[in-house]
Amino acid sequence: MADDAPTPVHLTKVLDGLAENPALPAGLVRRLVRYRRGFGHVAMRADLTAETIEEILASGHHWLLHSLALNRQLPHTVRMRLAAHTDPAIRAALAVGARDAPRELYERLIDDPDTRVRQHLAEREEAPADLLARLATDPDPNVRATLARWWTQAPDTVRRVLLTDPVDEVRAAACSTYYARLPHPVPPPDLLAGLLADPVSRAGAVRHAALTPELAARLAGDPDHQVRRQLAEHPQLPPPVRDLLAEDPSANVRVGVFIRRDTPEPVRHRIYTDIQQGDRPLTDLLDDELDDNALLQQLEDHIAVAELRYLPLDWVTADPLPHVSSPYICFRRSAARSRTLPADAVIRLLNDNDSGVRTTMATHAPHLVDPATAERIDREFRPDKKTRWRPADLFTFPPQALRRLATDPDPRMRCLAPRDPDLPVELAERLATDPDSEVRCAAAGHPNLPVHVRRALLADPSEWVAHAAAAAATLPVAEMDRLLTLAGV
Repeated sequence: MADDAPTPVHLTKVLDGLAENPALPAGLVRRLVRYRRGFGHVAMRADLTAETIEEILASGHHWLLHSLALNRQLPHTVRMRLAAHTDPAIRAALAVGARDAPRELYERLIDDPDTRVRQHLAEREEAPADLLARLATDPDPNVRATLARWWTQAPDTVRRVLLTDPVDEVRAAACSTYYARLPHPVPPPDLLAGLLADPVSRAGAVRHAALTPELAARLAGDPDHQVRRQLAEHPQLPPPVRDLLAEDPSANVRVGVFIRRDTPEPVRHRIYTDIQQGDRPLTDLLDDELDDNALLQQLEDHIAVAELRYLPLDWVTADPLPHVSSPYICFRRSAARSRTLPADAVIRLLNDNDSGVRTTMATHAPHLVDPATAERIDREFRPDKKTRWRPADLFTFPPQALRRLATDPDPRMRCLAPRDPDLPVELAERLATDPDSEVRCAAAGHPNLPVHVRRALLADPSEWVAHAAAAAATLPVAEMDRLLTLAGV
C-alpha cells in the first residue's frame, strides 16, 4: 500500500460505496460493521454470515439495525427478533423489507402500536388477505387510507368498508382518480349513487357512472374541476355537454375534451392552441399576488400544457397510422407506442422533431434502430422530468463507437464510453480524470483503470464519484483494507 495515497474527502460516502461492493471479502464486511458513522448500509448485504448478523444485533446501533431490518435476504428467525425491538422505526423498516415473509411475522406486526408499522403493512399486497382486511377498521384513518390506495383488489367486503368510512380522507382514497397500484378498483354498483353525491369521492366515481343526459348536465356544473375533467373523458358523454366542456374555464377540463376520440378536429385544434398560448412560466405565477384558489387553478393550467405532450392515448395506439403525422405531440407519442407500425412509419417517428416521440419509438421498436440512429436519439434526448434512464440503455453500441465517444465534446456522451469493458487504459484513465464529475462517476468502476487512478477517484471532490469508485468490484482488496484502516476499523 502506497504511503502517499490520497485520503478520501468523503470517507463516510466512500464506506457506503464499499458496503455495496459485491467483491468485499467476508472478513472486511465484519470490520465495516464496526464503523459507527453513516447509515449502516453494510447490513443490507445479501451475503451476511450468521456471525456478522449476530454482531449487528448486539451492536445496538440504530442505523445498522435499521438497514438490517430492510434486508430482504434476512432469515425469518432474525426478522422475528427484530419484530420485538423496542424502537418503532426498526419495526417499521422491517415491515418495508419483509417481502414474502411467513404469516407469523405479519401476525406479529399487524397489531403494532406504532402507526408507521401498520401503514407500511397496508402497502404489502403479499401479506395474508385476512390480516390486511383487519386494517380496514384500523383505529388510525391514515392506515385505512393507505390500505385504500394500495390494496386495489381487496375483497368486496373490504372495499365497502373503506368506501363508507366516516373519515373523508379514507373515502377519497377508496374512490379516487389515482391509486398506487393497478388495476383500479370498481366500486359496487349499489354504492355508486352515494359516492357521486359525496364531494370527496365524486371525481373518482364519475368514470363508473352510467351517464344520462341529466347526470351529465349536473356534473358539468360541478365546482370541482377534477369532477368536470373526469366527465370530459367519460365514453358516454353527450356531444352537447362535450361542446360545453370544450369552453370550460379550466385548461385541465379542456384537455379531457381534447383527448377524446369523438372531438371534432376544429374543436380539438382550438383547445390545443388556446392552452398553448395561455401558458406562463411557473416563476411568473409565483410572482403574482394570487389567492390560493387562483394560484392552484393557474398551476393546473400550466400542468395541462405538459399533458398535451405526454398523455398516452390508447385509442391512438390501437390505430396509429392516421396519427403518425399529427400536429399534436401526445398523438404522435401514442402512435409511437404501437408495435405494429410499418417500417416507413417507424423511420418517420424516429426522425420526429420531438425528443419524446423519437425516444418512445426507439423504445417500442429497438430492433429497427441502427447504432447511428440510437446515438442520435440519445444525444438529442430531452426528458420531461429528471431521470437517470436514457435511450442508450436500450442498445448495445459497438466498441468503436464507444471509443469515439470517449472524446466527444458532450459530457453526456462521454459517459457512455466506459460501457466498453475493453476500453484501452489510456481512454479509461482520460475519462476517470475528466473535468465533468458525471463522466468520472461513469468511469470509476472500469476494470482497466490503473491503481493510482482508483486511489485518486476515492479522494475525488465529488462524493458520488468517490462512492462509485469504492463500490466497484474491481477495487483491489488492498485498497479496501486501506479505507477501513483510515476509518479506524
